[in-house]
Amino acid sequence: MPIAAAAWISAAVATYVPDASVPVAVASWGLAVVALLCAGACGPSARAGGAADGARVDGVDGHGRDRRTAGGRRTALALCAVALAAGGAVAAHVATAAPARAALAAVDVDGGRWVDYTLTVTGKVEPSAAGVRFDAVTTRVAYGDSDRAVAAPVVVRATEGESSLDVGATLRVRGTAFRADAGERAVLVVDAAEIEVLTPPAGALDVVSRLRAGLRATTAELPGPAGGLIAGLAVGDTSAVTAELDTAMKSSSLSHLTAVSGANCALVVAIAFAVAAWCGARRGVRVAAGLAALAGFVLLVTPEPSVVRAAAMAAIAMLGVLLGRIGAGVSLLTVAVAGILIADPWLCSSLGFALSAAATGALLLLARPLGVGMGRWMPGPLAVAVSVPLAAQLACGPLLILVQPAVSAQGVLANMIAAPAAPVGTVLGLIACLSAGIPIIGTGLAGLAWLPAAWIAGTAESLGGLAVLPWLDGAVGALCLAVVGAAIAALIIAAHPGIVRLAAGAVIAVTAGLLLGTGPVGTMVQRLEVPAGWGVAACDVGQGDAVVLRSAGHVMLVDTGPDPAPLTACLDRLGIGRIDVLVLTHFDMDHRGGLPAVIGRVGTVLHGPPAAADDERVLAGLSAAGARLVRAVAGQTGMLGEANWRVHWPGVSAAYSGNDASVVVSVAGGGIPSIVLLGDLSAQPQASLARSLTGSYDVVKVAHHGSADQDSALYARIAPALALITVGENDYGHPRDEILLTLQRLGATIARTDQSGLLLVGVGDDGTLTLWRERGP
Repeated sequence: MPIAAAAWISAAVATYVPDASVPVAVASWGLAVVALLCAGACGPSARAGGAADGARVDGVDGHGRDRRTAGGRRTALALCAVALAAGGAVAAHVATAAPARAALAAVDVDGGRWVDYTLTVTGKVEPSAAGVRFDAVTTRVAYGDSDRAVAAPVVVRATEGESSLDVGATLRVRGTAFRADAGERAVLVVDAAEIEVLTPPAGALDVVSRLRAGLRATTAELPGPAGGLIAGLAVGDTSAVTAELDTAMKSSSLSHLTAVSGANCALVVAIAFAVAAWCGARRGVRVAAGLAALAGFVLLVTPEPSVVRAAAMAAIAMLGVLLGRIGAGVSLLTVAVAGILIADPWLCSSLGFALSAAATGALLLLARPLGVGMGRWMPGPLAVAVSVPLAAQLACGPLLILVQPAVSAQGVLANMIAAPAAPVGTVLGLIACLSAGIPIIGTGLAGLAWLPAAWIAGTAESLGGLAVLPWLDGAVGALCLAVVGAAIAALIIAAHPGIVRLAAGAVIAVTAGLLLGTGPVGTMVQRLEVPAGWGVAACDVGQGDAVVLRSAGHVMLVDTGPDPAPLTACLDRLGIGRIDVLVLTHFDMDHRGGLPAVIGRVGTVLHGPPAAADDERVLAGLSAAGARLVRAVAGQTGMLGEANWRVHWPGVSAAYSGNDASVVVSVAGGGIPSIVLLGDLSAQPQASLARSLTGSYDVVKVAHHGSADQDSALYARIAPALALITVGENDYGHPRDEILLTLQRLGATIARTDQSGLLLVGVGDDGTLTLWRERGP
C-alpha cells in the first residue's frame, strides 16, 4: 500500500510539475518500506558514491558533446545520489532502532503469558471496540526471572482508562501480548488486564491534559451528539463522539473534521499570522508567531506522530500559499515527505500519512485547475468552493478504498455544506478549551461552539447514508478509482473538445454503467441467487457478529457488526426491511457499530446490561427512533413468527460484565433449525451456562469469533451438527486452533464467514439441515 500510494502521489506531482525533489521523496518512501520489511536494507546509500562518480565522468565535455545534455545528465545523476542518500538515511534509522525492537520482540509472549511492562504514554487515549487504546514506549519489561530495560514502541489496549491516563503518564501494565505485523511502528500489541498510573503527566503535558479534560467536562452537558463533537473539532478528542455519529461522519466524508488534520493546523497558523499582521508586525515576526501557535497547538492536541505529520503538512501548504508559488509548495511538500520519513520511517505504512500527502498535493496542484475548469460553466465563487473538496476527494479516494470498498458520492456536497461551520466550530472550541477554567466564559463559548457542531452533526446524519456506492476492494479497486478520478479531472480541466475529453467521458460512462449494474440491478441479481427457505443467515460483516433469523415473515437480528455498510448490503441482499426483534448481545463496536443501518426500523430491542454512559446513549437513540427496549434476563421467552426464542444468559445478578454478560439466545421451530448464539462469552461463564443448558442444538454460533477462551464441555453439551463462525480479518488469530479442534472432534461441520461469505442455513423437507455458502466448498 505505501509504495502504491507514494507512486500514485509522485506520478501526479511529476505530471504537473517536474520537480527535482520528487525522486527524493519517492526513494525515501520506497526504501522505508524495503528497510522495514527486510530488516535494515542499507545498500542504497552505499551506491550513492557510484552515482556521484558517474556524474563527474559525464560532466567531462571534451569530446564535442552537447553541454546542455551533459548538464542534464549531471543533474539527473546528482538527483539519484541525493535520492539514494535519503533512502539510505531512512534505512540507517531503521537499523539504529533495530536492536531495541528486536529485544522487545524476543520477549516470551507466546501462549498468553502475562508480562509486566513499565511504559510511557506517547499517543492520545482513544476509544476502541473493546475499550481504549493508546501508543506507548516501554522502559522496562519483566516476566519470570527476567527484568530488563527495553525501550521500544507498543500499542496498549484496555477495557477502560483512568482520568490520569494521558500523554506523558508513566504506567505499569500487566497483561498478555502478541507481536505486531512486520512494518508496524509498534513491536507488540499489549492487552492490558491491570493498569497502574505510576506518575501522571507533568509540566506542559499536565497543563494541556487539564485543558482537554476541562473542555470535555464543559461540553458534557450540552445536548445531542453535537456536544461530544466540539472536542473533536477543537482538539481531535473523539472520546465523546457517539458511534452512530462517527459512522455518519465517515460515510459522508466528514471524519477529517474530527481528526487533527492539516486544515486544523493551517487554521491555527493563519489566525496567528493574521493577528500578528493586524498588530503591524514584520513578516519575520508574523511567521514566528504562526510557528509558535502551531507548536502550542501540537502540544495541546498531543504530539503523536500523526499530529506532527499533520502540522508539518499544514505548515508546508500555508507557506506555499503565502509565497504564491505553487512550485515552491510542491518542492517543500516532497522534501518534507522525505524528511519526515527519515525522522520516522514507520510512517511509510501509515494510511493517514499517505492521505495527508495526497490531500496536500491535490490542494497545491489540482484545486486551481479544477476551479478554472468549472468556472467556465458555473459562477466563480461556487467553482472555487467545489474545487477544494473535489480535489481532495479525487486524490484521497483511491487510498480510502483500501479501508472500505465504497465511494461516498455525497462527500463533496457534505464538505461544502459543512465548510462554513468547521472553522467557526474549531476556533470557538479552541478558545473554550483555553478558557475552560473560567466558568462563565468557558461555558458560554462552549455553548456558542455547539451551534456549528450541531450544523456539522446534522449534515453528517442527513447525508451519511444517502449515496454510498459499492466499489472493488484492494489494490485493483484503488487503481480503478484512480483512473476514474483522473478521467473526471481531465473532463473538467480540458478547455476544448478533443481526444482527452472523449476518452475521459468514455471512462466515466463505462463506470456509471458498472455502478448501476452492481448497485440496484446488482442487488436484484444477488437476491435471485439467494436460495429460498433459509431460516438462519450469518452475514459477512468482517470481524463482528450479525446473524439474521427468519420465520413466517418475521425477522430477528442478533447484533449488527462493526459497520453499517456491509450490514446494509447483507439485509438488502436478503430482502430484509423491518427488524421485529434486535438482540444486542453487548455493546462492543464489533456487535453494535452497524446500528445506523437499522435505526428507525426496529420493533423491539433485547439488550444486555449497559456498562457505560455511551451504552445508555445507544439505547436512548434506539428508543427515540421508535424501538421498545427490553433488558434481557435468563428465562425470558417469546415468539418470532412460528418460532420460539429463549434467553439463557445473563442471569438476574450482575456478576459479569462486558463480553461475559453477553446475551445468549436460542431459537427453534417455524423453519429455523434449533440454534444457540453464544455472543462473546469466555470459558468461565460458558462453564456456568453448560450446567443450566438442557438439550442439544442443530447449530451453534461459536462464541467470540472463535477465540481460544472456550469451554469444551459446553460445546459437547450442545453437540452441534453445524458450527457458524462469524469472523473477519483480525490480529487475534481468530478462529483459534483450539476451538476448531474441539468442533472437529465433535463431528460438527464448520462454516466461516471469512472463508465462505454469506452463510444460509435452513431445514429441508426431510428435516435435515441445509447449508448454502456464498463462496467456497
